Amino acid sequence: MITGKNYIGNQLSALGKTTYKTFNPQLNIENKHVFTEATPEEIDKALRLANDAFKVFQSVSGAKKSEFLNAIADEILALDDELIKTYCSETGLPEGRAQGERGRTVFQLRSFADLVLEGSWVEAAIDTAQPDRTPMPKPDIRKMLTPLGPVVVFGASNFPLAYSTAGGDTAAALAAGCPVIVKSHPMHAGTGELVASAIIKAVQKTGMPEGVFSNLNSSGISVGERLVKLPHVKAVGFTGSIKGGRALYNMAAQRDEPIPVFAEMGSINPVVILPEALHTRKESLAKTYAGSITLGTGQFCTNPGLILGIKGADLVEFVEILSEEIIKIDPTCMLHPNIHQTYNRNKEAALSQKGLHVAADFNTQVKNNYAKQTVTTVSGQVFLENTQLHQEVFGPYSMVVQCENIDELERVITKLEGQLTGTILGEERELSKYTNIVNALQNRVGRLIFNGVPTGVEVCPSMVHGGPYPASTDSRFTAVGIHSIKRWVRPVSFQNWPNQLLPDALKNENPLQISRLVNNQNTTDKIS
Repeated sequence: MITGKNYIGNQLSALGKTTYKTFNPQLNIENKHVFTEATPEEIDKALRLANDAFKVFQSVSGAKKSEFLNAIADEILALDDELIKTYCSETGLPEGRAQGERGRTVFQLRSFADLVLEGSWVEAAIDTAQPDRTPMPKPDIRKMLTPLGPVVVFGASNFPLAYSTAGGDTAAALAAGCPVIVKSHPMHAGTGELVASAIIKAVQKTGMPEGVFSNLNSSGISVGERLVKLPHVKAVGFTGSIKGGRALYNMAAQRDEPIPVFAEMGSINPVVILPEALHTRKESLAKTYAGSITLGTGQFCTNPGLILGIKGADLVEFVEILSEEIIKIDPTCMLHPNIHQTYNRNKEAALSQKGLHVAADFNTQVKNNYAKQTVTTVSGQVFLENTQLHQEVFGPYSMVVQCENIDELERVITKLEGQLTGTILGEERELSKYTNIVNALQNRVGRLIFNGVPTGVEVCPSMVHGGPYPASTDSRFTAVGIHSIKRWVRPVSFQNWPNQLLPDALKNENPLQISRLVNNQNTTDKIS
């Protein structure tokens, strides 16, 4: 049941007077539930509880954390139709999308549950002492990863489940041993509260300390600002706009104790079509990309917003086919009127740029909050000269850049900002001819795709969902998959520490039976 209140630890609270409602973009009306904005007192209490919980939670065993994460997954599934209906009413997205995202969220939680149960993720490394070494004795040194402390997670507008309350950031932080305070996204506060209730039930059922999780409502920026500035917070997770992510990053850097902000932000996800593929597969590629550009109304961070090719008859024909195919697709609803308005505003700003030409623009009347898809085209030279054209238009929009030759194509790629993905469409035999293009693209992205579409991010250990700035604030980490846990930990060494006082992961007898690096050899053996 949705109450519209904040979860401060295990308790519901509504001390504030500022309220707001979510919005149903399909019906173009407000939803019925009223949500109460968290007060400074509630924020401070949530942080105190989180800090107290950390003293216990950081040492909770992998087996108990695994039980906790699996319990969260079970409780989310137990929400059943209420969660799906609320999700749809707050996003305008269909039930199939809601069910798929719920499945992804549950899978992420169970993946982290398996990770911490096995335990080797702590990267235990042991170098035993050599007291007789000359000219200086070698001490016993042992290292492992340890949690940072309370983490603030900002819910994402475009993924109310998989990147929000119990999404990848939260799951990874809890797996690491960090309490989490979620700043719920105001566009789907009802979905967020339902998921928060599932987490609190899991907290209580598995005996986790109160304060290991809180969920705070906010329609503006003041709650988020206070959270990032408070001293107990040790890291921040964010998925959203460059403007929002950069503001949090700057705020965190200006604290007396700066903290990391792991923000996944904007990306136009360049797609390079090599000449042979363009010549032989232009029709099928155009149809495929018409679908990818409009998938989810273009509201994915991996939406292909930029297509690059060599000027000529084949590229002209590709643009024509792409334009024909994309107009055949019925427009769909965006997540919120504000997102729809921003899409139209950013699109108009792009269309006003000199040298840009509209290839396809859906001009039939559509329902409120439905986005009209657009394809534009521009020369490589104009694109290089006008960096305004490099900016993301969040929605069903894509630009085709017609480069004069391979050299200009390489210059265009080199001038791009950091991206989440980069795609090469070509024949295998072509790749060896264009190593400069491949290398240039690899240097700008976190994930390099061959003959596919960037939309769709598989949750697996090999996935990198991040990239050079501004795709993310730290390109060394991924926001998806089990390795995303590394954002919420730091390495600690123990020198000449008594064996019985060491963490279990570092003890001679290896009670956890995990894989460890002992004197440069990977092993699960005990140390005699």
